[in-house]
Amino acid sequence: MAKSQETFSKKEKEKLKLKKRKEKEEKKQERKANSQKGQDLEDMFAYVDENGNLTSTPPDPKKKKIINLEDINIGVGRQAPAEPEEVLRKGVVTFFNESKGYGFIKDAKNQAGVFVHINGLIDQVKEGDKVTFEIEMNHKGANAIKVKFDIVEKVKPAPKTPIEVPVAKVEEVVEPTPAENTEEKTED
Repeated sequence: MAKSQETFSKKEKEKLKLKKRKEKEEKKQERKANSQKGQDLEDMFAYVDENGNLTSTPPDPKKKKIINLEDINIGVGRQAPAEPEEVLRKGVVTFFNESKGYGFIKDAKNQAGVFVHINGLIDQVKEGDKVTFEIEMNHKGANAIKVKFDIVEKVKPAPKTPIEVPVAKVEEVVEPTPAENTEEKTED
């Protein structure tokens, strides 16, 4: 007699197929039972409330707001013109690599680091120099241009006014000459 060709794994696979087929059939029957075909049009509507949420209840006509078409703003609204920033800024060169031709300036106003390239220099700079510069925005961010030494006006001291000092009267003291000294000694 020949052995059966069915093995344990084949039996298990067959059981899984039957189980999946039954589950699929049950889901199909459930969908048919809960089908919403043939509903009224009103039952299929969805409404949006004043907060933008979907609801099944229609909005209250008493709370209806009237909006003028001119008040609807599509796109970016007009903005007040921005106040112009100070064009000339001051700062300190925190890093500059002469061989590579770039560095950074620390802005004195907002302590932000601003990139500077050798093409944006007017004067030769090195680390620690106080400079004035303008900012140009590009696709990578802020870039310092027209960089030159900060010329600090030296404060001139106020002119000195002469002060009158009372001068003491000096009497002239006359010392005797050596010849007179010898005569006095002989008289004694």
